[in-house]
Amino acid sequence: MLRIAVLGAGRIGKIHAANVAADRRLKLVVVADPNEAAAAELASSLACDFSLDCGAAVDREDVDAVIIGTPTDTHIDLTLRAVRLGKPVLCEKPIDLDIDRALAAVEEIERLQGKVMLAFNRRFDPDAMALKKAIRDGEVGDVRQVVITSRDPGLAPREYLRHSGGIFRDMTIHDFDTARWLLGEDPVEVMAMGNRLVDPGLEEIPDFDSVMVLLRTASGKQCHINNSRQAAYGFDQRVEVFGSKGMVLNENHRPSSLRRWTSGATEARDPLLNFFLERHADSYRVELNAFIDTLQSGTAMPATPRDGIRALHIANCALEAAQSGRTVRI
Repeated sequence: MLRIAVLGAGRIGKIHAANVAADRRLKLVVVADPNEAAAAELASSLACDFSLDCGAAVDREDVDAVIIGTPTDTHIDLTLRAVRLGKPVLCEKPIDLDIDRALAAVEEIERLQGKVMLAFNRRFDPDAMALKKAIRDGEVGDVRQVVITSRDPGLAPREYLRHSGGIFRDMTIHDFDTARWLLGEDPVEVMAMGNRLVDPGLEEIPDFDSVMVLLRTASGKQCHINNSRQAAYGFDQRVEVFGSKGMVLNENHRPSSLRRWTSGATEARDPLLNFFLERHADSYRVELNAFIDTLQSGTAMPATPRDGIRALHIANCALEAAQSGRTVRI
């Protein structure tokens, strides 16, 4: 039984801790967070220890592996601390907002041969995995275009946005990773447009709330990404892969598949799921399974810190493109 420490008792930490506690292969030893009330409440609900010191939780002799869901600026220090102790890590994205600091950390992880998986959870969404399988099985032929729509139901709190690194590094970074994964190639060129259509006050941060991105690979494959921080109808997540033999499409999820035809509405359906916590609940469980399966089999991690560097670099280039109005080489 693998003994796990979960660092962070916020919304992501709660998901990881609950999934660990529910897995018979694992033992949730401790949750750690400097917020005592949050850590104590989560630990009590899952019958494990709690700590206010994340570093001390990593150091515990009864901890075999670590899951990191703490603020971004702590990811590098906690990951390297675990790696130096020979403990595998599942770390939320990004590694860091500063790409030079992130690259130095990745090089150190690789030098130490650390077992680190970066939590790009959308790779593990069952629908996304079905898209990837369709590509791998040749159903769409040669991939020509990928179209990604990603819209949140509403703006995050202003304090979160101030420290998020901006929409390209915080939100679109998931789509950059998805694009690389589905295209099967790294993009070499990016065009981007950013606007403040939801909250003009974001200029003070500064950040955008509405963006569109075009990516091109060396072979000419294309990807279009559109993001918004606010969709009145719920969490909008769709992916289309178009190729020489056809197309596959990943649609939105709803609480029910029931459709209604009445005098007041035609083909009325339930609203979309409200947020990523509901929409991607399965992906977090599959992600954890992939992490554990990789450790047990000794195979390569399915999403690595190097993948995180590549997605962060694309995000930085997209921001440059949006600010300059120019096409940027990646």
